[in-house]
Amino acid sequence: MSQIEARLAELGLVLPDVVPPVAAYIPAVEHGGLVFTSGQLPFVAGSLPATGKVGDGHDLVPAADAKEYARLCAINALAAVRAQIGSLDRVTRVVKVVGFVASDPSFTGQPGVINGASELLGEVFGDIGVHARSAVGVAVLPLDSPVEVELIVAFA
Repeated sequence: MSQIEARLAELGLVLPDVVPPVAAYIPAVEHGGLVFTSGQLPFVAGSLPATGKVGDGHDLVPAADAKEYARLCAINALAAVRAQIGSLDRVTRVVKVVGFVASDPSFTGQPGVINGASELLGEVFGDIGVHARSAVGVAVLPLDSPVEVELIVAFA
């Protein structure tokens, strides 16, 4: 078992199979020592755990739940990275995380939501998991997902 796979197991995490694309793209591309993942949704066993906008209303996805969904997105992104380069032990740095939050117009907590992905990467990779990041509020995401995350990682 690889070191990162062992760390995932310590955290109680198992990487899923790579989610097939929902449109005309591939899950990850390798170029110049980097892997760029496509945006990953928080699929669990082929389904989204929730849909809709993130915010504070009764008909909205709570920010705390959306943070967990961002964590799931990062797990799915790591699965795409592993499928591309064979082992997460080859990752030398998480370079950048880009997170999108389908937001109610009054919601401004996008950074806290995307912390779900950032914190997971720190737990898994330690210092090499510290990264640059964007957390962006958007009107709607594919399949009405509340969050989407993409990664750029360096590898050797």
